[in-house]
Amino acid sequence: MQTTPLGTRGPKVSRFGFGTMSLLTSQTPTEAAKLVDQAIDSGINLIDTADIYDNGAVEEALGQALRGKRDKVVLATKLGLPMNGDPTRSGGSRRWIVQAVEDSLRRLGTDYIDLYQLHRPDPKTPIEETVAAFDELTQAGKIRFAGSSVFPAELIVQSQWAAEKLGAAPFVSEQAPYSIFVRGIERAVLPVCRQYGIGTLVWSPLNGGWLTGKYRRGKPVPGGSRAASGNPFVRADDERKLAMVEALAEIADAAGLTMMQMSLAWTLEHPAVTSVLLGPRTPEQLDQLLTADGITLTPDILDAIDLVVAPGDYVDPRNAGWVPPGLQADQRRTKRETA
Repeated sequence: MQTTPLGTRGPKVSRFGFGTMSLLTSQTPTEAAKLVDQAIDSGINLIDTADIYDNGAVEEALGQALRGKRDKVVLATKLGLPMNGDPTRSGGSRRWIVQAVEDSLRRLGTDYIDLYQLHRPDPKTPIEETVAAFDELTQAGKIRFAGSSVFPAELIVQSQWAAEKLGAAPFVSEQAPYSIFVRGIERAVLPVCRQYGIGTLVWSPLNGGWLTGKYRRGKPVPGGSRAASGNPFVRADDERKLAMVEALAEIADAAGLTMMQMSLAWTLEHPAVTSVLLGPRTPEQLDQLLTADGITLTPDILDAIDLVVAPGDYVDPRNAGWVPPGLQADQRRTKRETA
C-alpha cells in the first residue's frame, strides 16, 4: 500500500489507516489482535485509537496486539472527551494532558505515542496552554507529534499562530469526518491545512454505512446495522439520502465499481487528504474495504458525484462532528430582564 507524509512535518503513513472505535464491538481482544495483524500484513501502518474508546479497553487491547510489532506502526491516539463520563477527566488543559498521556502510555504498553491528538476543541482552555502542553510532551519524548481533531479552520490557524508565538512544535495533523455526504471541510478546513502543511486524517468515509448502499428504498434495514440499532445519526428513512444513494449507485455501476469502492476512492481524490481511516469489525469487512486500494476515479465520475452532492455540502449537518459553542442558544440571544 502506498504511503505518504502526514503533511510537511509528520511521519509517513499508509493511505488507508486502521480506525479502532469498533475494535471490541463484536470481538474478543484475541480476535482483535488477529484483525490488527491482518491490517499490518495488508500494508496499513497507521493505527488510530482514543482513550475514550470503551473507556480505555481498546487502548489496552491494542497494547497487547502490538507486542513485538510496535516499530511497524505509526500509533495515534486521542484525548479530551470525558473518560467514564467524568468532565474533570477531559479537555485540553495542561493538567489533564499530562495525566492522560501517562494513562494512555500505560494502557498501550509503549514508551511513546507517535501522534497525540486533542479529540475535540476545548473552548474553556486557551489554545496556547494546549499547544504548550503538547510541546512539553514532545520535548520529554513521550509523543513524537501532536494533532487536532474536528477543529474549525479558525482554530487550526490559531493553534499554528500559538505555536509560532511560543516557539513550540505546531500541530502536524487534523482529523475530521469526510465523505461524499459530509463535505463541509472542503470549504475552509482542507484549504487551511494545505496552506499550513498540515496532514489530514479523515474518518467515517462511508457515512455510517450509507455509502455502501446498504440502505435502499423498499428494502428492509439490515440486521446489525447502525440504523437497526437505533443510532440517531444513521436513520434509514432519510429521504434525501435515499434519493442520493440511488443516483450514486448508478454512477458506481457505470464505472464498474461497487458503491463502497467508489466512495472510499473518492475520499482520497482530494489533494489535502492524507489518509482515510477504516473501521472494520471483522476480517471479512477489512478485506472488502481494501478492494478500494489503488482505485482512481476519472474526472467524469468526480463531476457526476459533484452533481449529486455539491462541494462543501453537509447532507446531514449532524454529521459534522462538533457544534461550535457560539451556536448554543445562550450565546446567540440577548439576555433580557423580565418584569
